[in-house]
Amino acid sequence: MVTTPKSIAAALDTLAERDSDIARMVAEAGYPEPRVRDPGFATLLNIIVGQQVSVQSAAAIRGRLLEAANPLTPDSFLALDDAALRGIGFSRRKIEYGQLLALDIQEGRFDPDGLPELDNDAAREKIVARKGLGRWSADIYLLFALGREDIWPADDLAVQVAVQKLRGLDERPDTKKMDELAAVWRPYRGAAALLMWHIYKKVAL
Repeated sequence: MVTTPKSIAAALDTLAERDSDIARMVAEAGYPEPRVRDPGFATLLNIIVGQQVSVQSAAAIRGRLLEAANPLTPDSFLALDDAALRGIGFSRRKIEYGQLLALDIQEGRFDPDGLPELDNDAAREKIVARKGLGRWSADIYLLFALGREDIWPADDLAVQVAVQKLRGLDERPDTKKMDELAAVWRPYRGAAALLMWHIYKKVAL
């Protein structure tokens, strides 16, 4: 589980023993902090909010959303009409995705509470079956909300940029290349991903 500083450090120390680039970056940037989110609807909706917008924009939208619906549940979200959601900062598409997710949970087609019982592939399949939630969204949820140890968000731009720097690549690797490069970090790819975000913030820019 990549949910504590101790577990993350232990995983990265193991990787550092067999990967000199990991060892170098840990020495340069230090260990990353955990990124822990509460499992459930609110985190899945917040992942939708964060798609294809800046960290700052997403944080602003989440703040306004929490002011309008607190606690954030399928019922409280569906109580907001489209005009209210547009005022909060939701695009038309994200309104649709959020409402469909809330309805799927409300009407029993999707149960986030059952995801911890599933393995990574089965849990990811359940998540990506929801409209608007793809591999990136599923991987972020599995990593942050469920603390899964071997999740690799290959589609994440910041992680791609950090891997490019780590390996000294001429171009930013695409998803397929990211998966190939990260294979050597199994079964601790989640800790490697946390290090990549850490590198992106502290070193890569």
